[in-house]
Amino acid sequence: MVKQFLMNLLLAFTWVALTGTLYFSNFLFGYATGFFLMWVMNRNEQDHRYFNRVPKIIGFFLYFLYQLIRANIQVAYDIVTPNFYMRPGIVKYPMNARSEIEINLLSTVISLTPGTLIIDVSEDQKVLYIHVMYLKDKEQFIQQIKDGFERRLLEILR
Repeated sequence: MVKQFLMNLLLAFTWVALTGTLYFSNFLFGYATGFFLMWVMNRNEQDHRYFNRVPKIIGFFLYFLYQLIRANIQVAYDIVTPNFYMRPGIVKYPMNARSEIEINLLSTVISLTPGTLIIDVSEDQKVLYIHVMYLKDKEQFIQQIKDGFERRLLEILR
């Protein structure tokens, strides 16, 4: 998988060198073109992890960006309006993530969204304690994290 990633980067930089313009959009176009060419050439190969993970990484990044913007708008709206809509609470979140890197990345992504903060990880590393600023329903929040961040993150890492 690392070999395919490095080959894709080489193709992207080759594209940039051939066109003679070093812009981020030109690099992304070269990367996408290289990805497509590599995918066409390796369709009959056994190892498709790289071609499965890249779209999942892009999807995770877009989902995270959407959640980040949504949470920022919610916090900004609460600051601007005269009424406070906060309903703070602490949620005990049972994780499917088991390794330290999975737990660390999941807790970092959750903490990066405004209105949530990781308080602690249990001793057995099966539960996260999350402080939530806008908690309407605990079960809905747990399901949103489980179906959103955790599922997408574990699809990339496993």
